[in-house]
Amino acid sequence: MTKLALTALISLLAAGAGADAHAQTYEEYEAEEQGEKPKTQRAVREIVKGTYAKTNVGAGLLLGKYSKWIRPGTSIALAVGQDFMDTETLSMAWEVSFFQGINNGTDYEVQGGDAAENGYGPCMADASCIQGDLRTYTLVGTYEASFYPTRRFGIGLRAGGGILFSPLLMDPEYYQSEVVETAWDGVPTAVHEQPHPVVLGGPTFEYYTKLSHFSAGIDADIFYAVGFDLGVSATGTLKYTF
Repeated sequence: MTKLALTALISLLAAGAGADAHAQTYEEYEAEEQGEKPKTQRAVREIVKGTYAKTNVGAGLLLGKYSKWIRPGTSIALAVGQDFMDTETLSMAWEVSFFQGINNGTDYEVQGGDAAENGYGPCMADASCIQGDLRTYTLVGTYEASFYPTRRFGIGLRAGGGILFSPLLMDPEYYQSEVVETAWDGVPTAVHEQPHPVVLGGPTFEYYTKLSHFSAGIDADIFYAVGFDLGVSATGTLKYTF
């Protein structure tokens, strides 16, 4: 085979391979006929949106009148939600969360000081008496809107409201006789006796991992519970979208 013939054969094979590599698929032809952009040319986000379950773990603290008696503690939550709007740069979702706050506090006798002798202890001066170690349970519904500066990273804001409970952690009779009547000189506190309406809001950050359906992020919330206190929490999140 001459050098000229060999060159011609190689050129012919290359042209055939190129034609096959760029051959139009049936799906591309159908999309073109309907005036749509072929799927092979569309941007791929590689993330899953829809109904999801989420867990939060982090820290929470009170900022108002109880802050001098209650120390920072842990905040954990379970949530379910759904992305009801999803575009390349914007998504919106609703979410229902159940938070539990666990905080250690100052002993009730220290809060009351020498109330039995002086008739007025330090926690009675500003009505900040509280049982000491604290548990809070909060059920909230939130609305969230997130923007996507890159394909996998979202920055958003969320806001919502619900109800907060802080149950009494000791025997009610002992609480009344030894804590309220003795340590606090008969000055009661209603914080453990009723639910408290709560509002919250703050930023949220989310990263969509390359593990299908999983994303991780951070929720930072400021909350105010009527008749209770002002507080803040920051939690890491792990979300699975079905």
